[in-house]
Amino acid sequence: MKRTDRTMQQRNPQPGRRGWVSACILPLAIAASAGASDSGRAFFDEALPSAFREGTFSLNVRARYEFVDQDNLPLDSHAGTIRTRFGFTTAPFHGFQGMLEAENILAVDDDSYNAAGANGQPQRPVVADPETTEINQAWLAWTWTNRLTLKAGRQRIVFDNHRFIGDVGWRQNMQTYDAVGLTWKPCRDVVLDYAYLWEVRRVFGNVSGLPPANRNFDSDSHLVHLSWTPHRAVRLTAYTYLLDLENAAGAQASCATYGLAWSGTQPISGDLHLDYRLEGAWQTDYADSPLNYSAPYFSIELTGRYRRWTLGAAWETLGSDNGVPVRTPLATLHGWNGWADVFLNTPAAGLRDLQGFVQVALPGEVPVRLVYHKFDAEDGGADYGQELDLLASKRFGRHWILLAKYAWYDGSDRPYDFTIHKVWAQVEFNF
Repeated sequence: MKRTDRTMQQRNPQPGRRGWVSACILPLAIAASAGASDSGRAFFDEALPSAFREGTFSLNVRARYEFVDQDNLPLDSHAGTIRTRFGFTTAPFHGFQGMLEAENILAVDDDSYNAAGANGQPQRPVVADPETTEINQAWLAWTWTNRLTLKAGRQRIVFDNHRFIGDVGWRQNMQTYDAVGLTWKPCRDVVLDYAYLWEVRRVFGNVSGLPPANRNFDSDSHLVHLSWTPHRAVRLTAYTYLLDLENAAGAQASCATYGLAWSGTQPISGDLHLDYRLEGAWQTDYADSPLNYSAPYFSIELTGRYRRWTLGAAWETLGSDNGVPVRTPLATLHGWNGWADVFLNTPAAGLRDLQGFVQVALPGEVPVRLVYHKFDAEDGGADYGQELDLLASKRFGRHWILLAKYAWYDGSDRPYDFTIHKVWAQVEFNF
């Protein structure tokens, strides 16, 4: 009997140290494995699909007719174009979010205007809307505690009033950037933005036949922008834009710009508000630029708003150093120095732009804006003429906007001794 008991004990030993470990760990491992399996299944079957299920689709269709009569060219431009933009943005998922957006521009008659040199119509004025199909945006972002955001891929980048860095939203093909960016908000009133650009996708598109000056920019550029807004009446901004545009199209546009700005809004009484902006910058050649210059930039803007009326005045100077002016190759240029787009490239002698405007909201919520510009050379005082711009728009429901626009430029001293008339009619759908 004792022998039998001993034999049984040998065949079924009591749990020792290893036995207790196995007895405890094995059930836990099985449970963990089952839990991991359930978590993985929940991640792929529920959490991840929800980021797409709760995402948003966007659709924009913009049809535009643009007429240009320039009296130093033998033919007019009649540009009928349709821009279709379709995109999808995921819902935030553990701090991550992504976007993919495609864009197509079609021309009603490609031979009736000069599509930035892409279609062989040099006797007509330029309308910088070539036919193209491309990925407009494709980015992935990660946000941590609403204070830090990292974003990489093809994206829209705009700083302040678009004067130096913008998206050129007026043209049918938006300017976007292949870039990686960081936004840091260390406290409520301070925002620091940094971006590194390796390619600039310009409004002309990546189409065949473009002259070198209109092609995309290869880039090795750094953008730093810091803003502090302690009060609505005080917003202080400091920026450094180091543009190294490496290909032939951008070599002479490479520059370093260092600037400061003060802007804000101040209630005066009742419905009267005053908006203001004062900005100064200094620009030099940078990287492999073949130029050697150092030139200033100044701007002052003052706007009064009273009920349906808005009045304003501005004075801007783009300086020049021995025939080399301030450059703004990444700006939203159409919004500056007149809608006729005569001064997309700053004249060699620089530019002074004195302007005034009035806007009124007519019955039916139809805003009408009238702008007057007087242009002169910054160096030498040559008379570069004047311009009158007129805009009216109307929103219908949530999705439709109608717009009519006119620009008349009357030049004076050479090389701006010509006249331009431009007319736009546009309908836009947003969803």
